[in-house]
Amino acid sequence: MTVCGGALAILRSLCLSSCSRVAGWTPRRIGLRNISSNHECLDCPRVLITGGLGQLGVGLAQMLREQYGKENVILSDIKRPPTEVFNMGPFVYADVLDYKNLRELVVNNRITWLVHYSALLSAVGEANVTLARTINITGLHNVLDLAMENCLRLFVPSTIGAFGPSSPRDPAPDLCIQRPRTIYGVSKVHGELMGEYLHHKYGLDFRCLRYPGVISATTKPGGGTTDYAVQIFHDAVSTGHHECYLRAQTRLPMMHISDCHRATLEFMQAPECQLSLRTYNIAAISFTPEELTEEIRKYVPHLKVTYKPDPVRQNIADSWPMRFDDSNARRDWGWKPAYSLPELVKDMLDRIRNKRTNAGLPVS
Repeated sequence: MTVCGGALAILRSLCLSSCSRVAGWTPRRIGLRNISSNHECLDCPRVLITGGLGQLGVGLAQMLREQYGKENVILSDIKRPPTEVFNMGPFVYADVLDYKNLRELVVNNRITWLVHYSALLSAVGEANVTLARTINITGLHNVLDLAMENCLRLFVPSTIGAFGPSSPRDPAPDLCIQRPRTIYGVSKVHGELMGEYLHHKYGLDFRCLRYPGVISATTKPGGGTTDYAVQIFHDAVSTGHHECYLRAQTRLPMMHISDCHRATLEFMQAPECQLSLRTYNIAAISFTPEELTEEIRKYVPHLKVTYKPDPVRQNIADSWPMRFDDSNARRDWGWKPAYSLPELVKDMLDRIRNKRTNAGLPVS
C-alpha cells in the first residue's frame, strides 16, 4: 500500500479501525485527539528515539533537532546520559520491554515518529542469546504495537547481518534468500517481515534500512562484527598497533556515520508514494582490513596490524554480503553516499586526534 495526498486520510481511518494487537495480542484503543495531534504535527514531527545512547542515537537526534527544533526530538535509553548529551535536548528513561512506560511517553509527548534503535548487536547477541531474543524481538513487538495504536511513522533499522551464507554476497540485493545464522540477524529478519506484514494488512507506515557496518569517531565499538573498522583508528592514533579479529581479506560493506544519519533522515522524510519497498539496502563503500590499513598508513606510516581471527566473528563475517546492491534506494528516494574510503579515513583520524588532544592524551 502506498499513500499520498488525500489518501492519507484513508490510511488514518484504516489505522484507527485496525488498532489491535495481532497474533493474539490484547486490543487497545486510541482516541481521536491523538489522531488530530498527529495531523497537526505532520510538518513538524514529534520524534522518540529508543536506545538513544548507542552508536547512532545521539547523532541522529542532533540532525533531527536542527531541522525540527530541540524540543521535538526526545532521546531515550535505560542508561544515565553523559552531561553533554543531557544538555543537548530532551532525554527520558525508556525501557523497550516496559510497554506501559513506552505508551505513556508516546501519548504524553504526542509522538508521531518513533525511531527504534534498541538492540543487542551480533557478537554480543551470540554471547547472550536469551537476552538478545528478549530485547530484539519482545522490544520490537512493543514498538510495533505502539505504532499501530497511535498511527506512528516507525523506523526500525536492519543490518548486513540479516543475510546468511545462502544469500547472494557480491552484491546482495534487497529481495533474496536471507536465512541468517545469528540471533541478531534472525531478529532483524523477523522485524523486517513483521513491519511489512503490518504495513500491507493495516497500513502501518513502517520503514526499514539495512545498514552496513557504521564507522564513527564519537562512540566506542558496541559489540558488532564490523567494529574492527572503528577500533583500528583509535589504535592507530594511540598505540600505533591494532590486532584485527578478522582475516586481512575479509570484505564487508561499510559507511561513515554521517551518511548513515543522512540516509535515515532522507528516508523518513520521503513521501510514501515514492517507496516501492518497506526495507531497503543502503550502501557506500566496501573494503577489507588490509585495504583500510593501507589507507590509514598514508597518514600513520608506522601503523602495525596483526591478524588473529576470532572464530565467532570470522564465521559471522563470512556469512555476510561483501557488497550491497542499493539501486532501489537510489532510484526511489534519491539515496547517494557522500564519503569515499579516503574521505572517511581522513575524517576519522582528524576527529580522533582532536578528541585525544583536547583530552590531554598522547597522539601517535
